[in-house]
Amino acid sequence: MTTAESAPTATPDPYAGRPVRWGVAATGGIARSFAADLPLLGGSELVAVGSRSAERAEAFAAGLPVAGGAPRPRAHGSYAELFADPDVDVVYVATPHAQHAEVALAAIEAGKHVLVEKAFTLTGAEAREVVAAARGRGVFACEAMWARWQPGVLRLRELVAAGVVGEVRHVSASFGFALPFDPAHRLYDPARGGGALLDLGIYPLSFASMLLGVPQEVRALGVVGATGVDEAVTWTSQHAGGALATGLATLRASVPAAAVVAGSEGRIVLPELFFRPPVLRVERDGAEPETVEVTWEGGGYQFEAAEVERCLRAGLVESPAMPLDETVALMDAMDGIRRQLGVRYPGE
Repeated sequence: MTTAESAPTATPDPYAGRPVRWGVAATGGIARSFAADLPLLGGSELVAVGSRSAERAEAFAAGLPVAGGAPRPRAHGSYAELFADPDVDVVYVATPHAQHAEVALAAIEAGKHVLVEKAFTLTGAEAREVVAAARGRGVFACEAMWARWQPGVLRLRELVAAGVVGEVRHVSASFGFALPFDPAHRLYDPARGGGALLDLGIYPLSFASMLLGVPQEVRALGVVGATGVDEAVTWTSQHAGGALATGLATLRASVPAAAVVAGSEGRIVLPELFFRPPVLRVERDGAEPETVEVTWEGGGYQFEAAEVERCLRAGLVESPAMPLDETVALMDAMDGIRRQLGVRYPGE
């Protein structure tokens, strides 16, 4: 299991006595899910939303439930207006992949902390640019890999750390569904970072990295469709100490979003959804299987927001659970997988 610490500063909590104030960049489904879960946190609040369209921003803000007499988030008709809002401390970047780097860099330049949806950027080069900008500006930045903070995943990591299944030597995970071909759909559009890898493959890839460390080598096979995106991809990665991981991401078939963490003395099975597991099944050699059930309130997006809030109040500029260097390494790994498949995005 990888760990990376960012030492807190000696300064007091800069948000003492008030909530951490969020702005959301984009108005799609994942932005709406994030906004719906944010009220579950007592120390954070959504104060503004930005879009390339004033109408979409206003509709998004108007559609959010508001408790009591609390004001609705302000609606900004551009991302520049959102980043200029003095009441916004941190921006959740929920645009399509191809816009992540541009939007995150603009927010960082404005002095805002950022939580950037996965995949973090289109390429490793873009990821390096965003990370360098955040570190140069001294602001917090993190990939919104919400799985890292799900209660079931935290319980999994505790079990692994306790040696319940011995030394972890193999991790397997898959995520996919049959999506009818439509060249206009974002997942079939290379200009928008389409394909199975960035949208779905980041889950099993990051899951294995969380448990085994970043991959040292990745070998991939896949199917490239008519629009030039990866419609299906499978890979094997090698990690420190000889551990292996296998992953599958596909738009061509309905596969379970499940994972198995296999060790020298047993395994832990995560049925759907492995990145937000309600159940863990521990199967130790020579023992009866044990079931660990996990419950939570809301959709699960509040946990990544809670981590951002915790880090900001502690003076951290990155999350120990999702270090920026690991994010860059995973983007590099996906670049390598795409090279093996012959997939290139416009402008590369």
